[in-house]
Amino acid sequence: MFYLLLGLAAAASAPHSGSSMVTSLGSSNARLCYQAAEDRISTSQTLMTCDAALQDALVRSDLVATHVNRGILHLIAARHDQAEADFDRALALQPEQAEAHLNKGISRYKRGDSAGAVKLMDRAIALRTIRPALAYYARGVAREDIGDIRGAYADLTQARRLAPRWAEPPKELARYQVRSR
Repeated sequence: MFYLLLGLAAAASAPHSGSSMVTSLGSSNARLCYQAAEDRISTSQTLMTCDAALQDALVRSDLVATHVNRGILHLIAARHDQAEADFDRALALQPEQAEAHLNKGISRYKRGDSAGAVKLMDRAIALRTIRPALAYYARGVAREDIGDIRGAYADLTQARRLAPRWAEPPKELARYQVRSR
């Protein structure tokens, strides 16, 4: 199973666009849903494919993966209620699903709930998300929003360490000035 983590929109105050999806190899519809999430293509057709995959799914892991991927498609289209409902369905089936926590955290951040985003990113990191750099980056940006500047700096530094070729963490860190006392 593969997970697509939808990254945050690349904007002046938002984290890098990235993704982490989940797919099961159990059905062609599940694979197509995964591919749509990976390619960031959210259309009525791709959503119908995900719906069909949910009908096809015979095992729990396929259901979890498809809910995460369909949630990402909703998130791409800024349908946060539907996205979070899918992430919640995935978490109801598999509470330790790190990618569902991470994507739900991104949704919360995009909705303006930075404190909620931090908690969800904490959980995704603790559960060992497959995209830790994205989780640290997103948590850093959310921490900055709630006034935790030291925490934000530490998270952005960790994101840069984990993904040294990713341009966004150094760009965010360039705004900071570290002063010794």
